[in-house]
Amino acid sequence: MNIRCIGCNSIYDRDYRLHCEAVGEYMLILTKSRCCISVNGAVMKLSPDTVFLWSGKVVMELFADDTPIVCDWICFEADAEKEFLELADIEPDRPVCFADTAFISELMRNIAAEYYSLGSRRTKMLDSYMRILLVKISETGLRETMSSQAAEPHYGLLLELREKIYRNPQMKWNVDTMAAYVNMSRSYFQHLYRETFDVSCIADVISGKIEKAKEILSETGCTVSQVAAMCGYDNEEHFMRQFKKIVGVTPTKYRKQG
Repeated sequence: MNIRCIGCNSIYDRDYRLHCEAVGEYMLILTKSRCCISVNGAVMKLSPDTVFLWSGKVVMELFADDTPIVCDWICFEADAEKEFLELADIEPDRPVCFADTAFISELMRNIAAEYYSLGSRRTKMLDSYMRILLVKISETGLRETMSSQAAEPHYGLLLELREKIYRNPQMKWNVDTMAAYVNMSRSYFQHLYRETFDVSCIADVISGKIEKAKEILSETGCTVSQVAAMCGYDNEEHFMRQFKKIVGVTPTKYRKQG
């Protein structure tokens, strides 16, 4: 795969619009902020942690929602690799939402570092990295493609709620609170949330807490008790049990590994 250009943690202001005509190249975009994308005129709102593989066969435009755009991106040619792309089972031109993009983002940073290096095996390394990246996206995506707002009237609200859950893990989220946020009955909300994101709302709340805990443990010197409180846990022991069950190690060991 021939990488043409790449960017990591690129930031574009609210007035920025990326317009791409059908040119035969691919572009892989990983969003880290809210933004909008138009495919042949159909507009979709993207939440953070969304992957979009542009096929180069349709007109695509990326533009800001209400905040600057933050994203990772790679432009590449893959004429000889179309069979591999099909085997990776990634449907082009349809956004895929993820629960955790840390590994994907790290891979893209590694690809960028190798792209700008002068290593003798640079081409082979880049090809290997790209294959790993595409397979990882295929394996870990929630496999729930996004429809336009017109096609799914509740989708925008559910995305907004999910983003708020992940940004505010300290809040006391429960089914009734979340259902009220989107103005739905308890049962209908639970059904629609799982159908949309392929995970229960409570499991997603826990994922948000654990991801925030991992971030705090890696970047600060806060005690385990402080981390638990910052992530909305009243009981430190409960936090430690839940963290180990999901991550596989205790919070203390996770910090040491980092």
